[in-house]
Parts: sequence; structure tokens; C-alpha cells
Amino acid sequence: MKTITSLVNNTRIHILPSMNPDGFEMSVPGACSGVDGRYNKNGVDLNRNFPDLFSINQVTIEPETLAVMRWTDMETFVLSANLHGGAVVAAYPYDNNMSGKSRYTKSPDDDVFRYLASIYSINHRRMFKGNQCKMSFPGGVVNGASWYTLIGSLQDYGYIWTHCYELTIEVSCCKYPSAERLQFYWAENKKALIQFITHVHLGVKGRVLDDKQNPIANTSVLVMGRDDVMPYKTNQLGEYYKILKPGSYMFRVESPGYVPLMVNIHVKDTSHMCSERNSVTHC
Repeated sequence: MKTITSLVNNTRIHILPSMNPDGFEMSVPGACSGVDGRYNKNGVDLNRNFPDLFSINQVTIEPETLAVMRWTDMETFVLSANLHGGAVVAAYPYDNNMSGKSRYTKSPDDDVFRYLASIYSINHRRMFKGNQCKMSFPGGVVNGASWYTLIGSLQDYGYIWTHCYELTIEVSCCKYPSAERLQFYWAENKKALIQFITHVHLGVKGRVLDDKQNPIANTSVLVMGRDDVMPYKTNQLGEYYKILKPGSYMFRVESPGYVPLMVNIHVKDTSHMCSERNSVTHC
């Protein structure tokens, strides 16, 4: 109870009940397979609708997708769980690659993603077993592109363009569980969700200020050896957040008109501490 109180008091938690209300209305409760519910009213799979790093996404960007993109631009999201049905596994970026073939495709923060996915899996009642739904996922985790490639996923978009560490959490063998099964799935995922949220406080966070203590927006905060596709930029308050596993890292901070700063930072395990306000979203 103390952990939940601390999270509520010190963490901005956003919940999006459904990104696809059209699909929800068309879905058949209790259906374990099929496509009813996957598409919006325009027949578009919204989890194939975001800009993609590796391929040109030929589909029109849908209103629901644009709304999520605007939302993530307005908020400094740090950690996200994108809940799906159809398997029981924690999947992490990348979902795609240049070849379009199913193979392990590392992101610059692959070690962090594997760690976060494992945290979720081992705190889930059965995901860690890795053999649910007649599928095999060692440890209950999987790199998205090694499972199968897809163009335009929300998890890749969130990570690449907004620097939000996003996982896709598959919570049920059936794609559209019936309402009476929801309490069962909540019980299975409750501990995992809470432990996952606490890890928004893992790593480094702070503000970039000038000599008069004014925030400096759009400052690049770079971790050497981790070549982000889109360099991390501070928000209007000069804030930056970087989830990292415990260890020592060299940071480079640079902004036009200022002398770049190089600093070595030792990261401790602060996932159990909620001393500052971070932002986390659940979709």
C-alpha cells in the first residue's frame, strides 16, 4: 500500500482506456481469434499506422493516431505499457528493421528494454514461464522484430520520436476476453503493473538551467555510446529523463550558444524511490 501511495503522490500516471473505440464496439467478447475489433471504422489497424523508422508507411494517418501523437508531444512521457491480447508476453523495440524479415533488432537501449520486460514478466503470475498460449518465449519476453516485423507500431514510434520507453504487454491468449474474465487478468497483472510503473524512477532525471537558474529548453542530453535516432531534447521546463540500468555513464549536454558539458554520472537503483515527479502512461 505504501508503494501505491508513493506512486500516486509522486508520479504522473495517465491511462488511455482504448485507442480504438470503433474496434472495441465491433469486437466480439470472448473471441480468441479473428479480426473483428482490430480495425477502426475506416478499416485501418491503428498499431500499423504510426510513422516508421525503417519503412515508408503508405497508409493515411488516422484521427486516433494523430490524437495520440499530439498527446505524446504535449506530455513528457517516460515509460509506457501498451496492453494487447493474443499472447502472454512482454515485447520490446524494435518491431521492424531494414530487411523486413523476422530477426532480433536491437535499439540503442536494448539492455534497458530487456530489463524492463523481464521486470514485468517475473512479477506476472505466469508470463515468466514463457510457454503460454501454445507459444514459446524464453523468460516471457521477446524482441518485437524477432517475433514478427510490423510497420508503424505505437511502441517503436513512442520510443524513437518521443523517447518514451514503451513495451507491448500481451496479457491474454484470447484477443477479446469476455468481461467476466477481467478480474482474473487484473489479478495476474496487478503486481507486474505496479512494479513496472516504479521503474519510471530508474535512471537519471534533472533540469538544465543557465547561470541565472532559467530553464534551457531543446537542449540535447546525450548518453555516450547510445546513439538515439532522435537526440533527446529537454522540455520547456528544461527537464530531462533517461531510464538507465545501474552503472556509470558519460553524458554530453549541448545547446546552441552554450559551451557543451561532459559529465560522468553513476546511476543507482532508484526504482523504489519516488522523490520527484515523472510521467508514465498506460495505453
